[in-house]
Amino acid sequence: MKKLVIFLLIAILLPLCASKTAEEEVSFNMTEIFNATPIDDTGYNISEGNPQRIVSLAPSNTEILFAIGVGDRVVGVTDYCNYPPEVVEKRERGELVSIGGYTTINIEKIVSLNPDLVVASYGNGIENIETLRRMGLNVIAFDPKTVEEVMRDIVLIGIATGEKENATKLVNWMVEKIEGVREKVRDKARVSVAHILWYDPIWVSGKNTFIDEVIRLAGGENVFKFEGWRTVSVEDLIAANPDVILVSSGSGMGGGRDVVYEWIMSDERLSGIKAVKGGRVYVVDADIISRPSYRLAEAVEIVAEYLHPEVGSKSKIGE
Repeated sequence: MKKLVIFLLIAILLPLCASKTAEEEVSFNMTEIFNATPIDDTGYNISEGNPQRIVSLAPSNTEILFAIGVGDRVVGVTDYCNYPPEVVEKRERGELVSIGGYTTINIEKIVSLNPDLVVASYGNGIENIETLRRMGLNVIAFDPKTVEEVMRDIVLIGIATGEKENATKLVNWMVEKIEGVREKVRDKARVSVAHILWYDPIWVSGKNTFIDEVIRLAGGENVFKFEGWRTVSVEDLIAANPDVILVSSGSGMGGGRDVVYEWIMSDERLSGIKAVKGGRVYVVDADIISRPSYRLAEAVEIVAEYLHPEVGSKSKIGE
């Protein structure tokens, strides 16, 4: 069952592979972000509005909606939507309806909520998205491949909800935090990093992924040069010999034990890797580093602190 869950996580992450080359410096075109054409990633026109009944079909969308100030208008979320904590509290009180899983949304339940805006993701399945539209619902869907595209989509969600000003502030916060980290690590030696999502088989993040971009922004260099998320052997990991190993938290798409970390620390075959010998194996909240949300800025800060402890503690939103 755990293998099935982690494969689902990989399936969700694979569409998020970035288009930038490994050697390209990460940069943000703020003009493009703030003046993006109001069209979603399915070619659907986004109209400026003031929806009062919003359904979110992805945890990242839910985080963004609450962060830009429309959480009180959200009426439906997925089973995996768990941030901010208010989401879980409202669901427990019956103020938010669960519309199913991320890849297994319940069409009938969504329709029954009578939403005037549905914020979807490619991970929901394009057929489901088009079905909802054929049923007369206003559905916008996103498939961001870079941090910049996440910022753009935040602005577009702001337009669709009538909160572009708040969305702009949120993007500016992201840029401020990320640029603050980049300035601190600019002249520091790059630290070699491996990011491991799962261990049986060993799934790692390669180039042109969100996680690779976070690593580079934080002053690291991915030891795996292939593109996308792939499996590697124990021998591959040993040969890569990273200075730091980052592992996703939990036991799949949920909480519980940090099983990847436990495996690394208990497998004698890995004891000679520099990261293991040096005590530089770190657990990173899978929700923060894997979701195309504003919290990617926090992921950059967290990873930078692990790679370069001298940069100081990460700051929280609003600080």
